[in-house]
Formats: sequence, structure tokens, C-alpha cells
Amino acid sequence: MSIKKEISNKKIFDFNSKEIISYAERTATDITDMSWNDSVKTVLSVCCDSPTLFPEITSWSSNEDYITKWLKKYFGGYKNRPSKRTSKKIGTVSDKILDTIISVRLPTLSTDGINHIKYAHRLSMSAENILGLLLEEYLAEKLSFYGWYCAWGETINKVDFCTKKGELLQVKNRSNSENSSSSSVREGTIIRKWHRVNAQNGAYYWKELNQLIGCANFSEEDFAAFVRQTIAENPAAFYVEDSNYWQQIQ
Repeated sequence: MSIKKEISNKKIFDFNSKEIISYAERTATDITDMSWNDSVKTVLSVCCDSPTLFPEITSWSSNEDYITKWLKKYFGGYKNRPSKRTSKKIGTVSDKILDTIISVRLPTLSTDGINHIKYAHRLSMSAENILGLLLEEYLAEKLSFYGWYCAWGETINKVDFCTKKGELLQVKNRSNSENSSSSSVREGTIIRKWHRVNAQNGAYYWKELNQLIGCANFSEEDFAAFVRQTIAENPAAFYVEDSNYWQQIQ
């Protein structure tokens, strides 16, 4: 395979698609913790058909090296899905000035009351950190039945799901997440957009997803059931700080 670097964004772009797919299959078959299946093949093939969809990967030296790292991104994302992951603790400490702000505005609050508020906020942040991942895994499980495959590990640029036909779907949890209007990535190819909930009024958009896919299987109730089951079976997916404050909150 020939190699030509594009210095500006470090994306692969001078290659033979059949050679890329063949090399990826051999590599995924040979490396432990990888496998070759319809999902990874479809995602990689879509990138080969529209090279601008290849994600940015730094420090690669050849097409083979790029594809090996691309495969590591894909399977790294897959292995880190909520049903299997162990979430890390929040990497920041609370700013003490927050205590002052809250106590001045709400002077009747005790020190314990303020600590409860701060801990509850951090607990909520921890939940928000995995919400997008939970939505991704839920959709990955159900969409594959309809021929939509997850681009685990952000292995398609700005796209979360794709089909063998080259259809593209970007998913966001809330309407205020970054999710610009549909944009063309090549002539005749549009990235479809969907978000779960309206951030302004709390309305859900599962009906729109059902219409887009051509089914009636997606709902907030079904997603909530998936979340409950996933966290119950893998509590480590949701990091809870080692503090007694959460035990005191009723």
C-alpha cells in the first residue's frame, strides 16, 4: 500500500480500498481482543468509500500503521461501553469559594447542607459523564438489527452509526449539544441528525428516530429499562465517590 501524508489533519487518503479491508481483516483476526465482523467491516468500508470520514489519528507512519490504530480505536470504544467499563473518579476537586457563594445566598444552610448540595452535584456530573455512552450502547444493540452499525471509538468523523449503503447518522443526547444542521460529506451523502431530548422543554424524540429507521421499537421507557439493567449488572460503570454524604441524602 502506498502512503502519502496530509500534514494538515493527518488523515489517510492515498490507498487501495480492497488492500485496506484485507489488511484490516488480517490484523483484527490476529490481534487478541479484536475480531472481524459485519460491524467493523461496514464502518471501515464506509470510511474507504468517503475518505473524508476517516478520523484524525496522529503519529502514524504508513497506511498499515493508521489502520492498526484505527482498529484499536474501534475496539477500545467497544470494550469501554457502559456494560463493561469501570468509570474513573471525577478528576477535579470542589472549589471552596462555592461554599461562600451558596452560604451568602442561602444563609440558613448548615455546613453539612452545603456539602450535601456539592456532593449531589458531583454525583449528577458522574451520571452525566456516562449518559452519552449509555445511549450509544442502547442504540448499538437495537440498531444493528436494522443494519445500522456503531462507529465505536469515534472511528467515523462526526458520525455515530452507518449502514452498508453508506447512510450516516449522528446522535446526540440533548438538543443543546453540538449538532449542526445536516451537512454533506460527499455528493449525494448526508449526515442525518437525531437527538434524544429537547433541552428547553424535556420533549423526547423517539418517534422521529422510529420514523428514520422505519420501526416502532424505540422509546424512553425502553431506554430507561436498558439503563437500569446495565447499571444494576455493572455498578462500576457509574462512579460514586467514597463519601458518607450520599448515605445521608434521602
